[in-house]
Amino acid sequence: MDVLYAVAAGYLLGSLPFAVWFGWIQKKNLLAEGSGNPGAINAFRVLGVVPGLMVLLLDVFKGFLAVFYGALLGGTAGALAGGVAAVAGHLCSIWIRCRGGKGVATAAGVWLAVQPAAVLVIALAWAGGWILSRDAYKSFAAAALFLAPVAFWLTGDGEVVLAALATSGLLFFAHLKYLRV
Repeated sequence: MDVLYAVAAGYLLGSLPFAVWFGWIQKKNLLAEGSGNPGAINAFRVLGVVPGLMVLLLDVFKGFLAVFYGALLGGTAGALAGGVAAVAGHLCSIWIRCRGGKGVATAAGVWLAVQPAAVLVIALAWAGGWILSRDAYKSFAAAALFLAPVAFWLTGDGEVVLAALATSGLLFFAHLKYLRV
């Protein structure tokens, strides 16, 4: 039951649409402007560097916080489940009718809390993909596929690998439309 509370808390934290709220402050609708995506990249484009950076940091922080609260509520299993739920919440926010960002910043916050070295390796995989494709979204999708093997390599823990599979599946699905040629 404690893990279910961790999932609920993680989802609610992840669903907080900071980019949309920062847009409201500037009287802009991120759901209709730029790419229409309520995430950090669109916030940078539409709102500017400072609000975009604040959205990015808050999205990372909510992922990190979901793992922290998940651990308090349900131990390791709660931490991992809460983190995955935060990514799902970011992708499908109840506050904006199940719209959401692509989940990269939130997932980075989750994995900074779970296994910081994994974030570094995945960032390097993303950079390699970007150098080859010059497409950030395709690079995110490709880098997401490395998360589970990297988690296994770094931890060897089945629960962590399962959470990595779930996270990478969510991220890959969120970037699927960008993979069409």
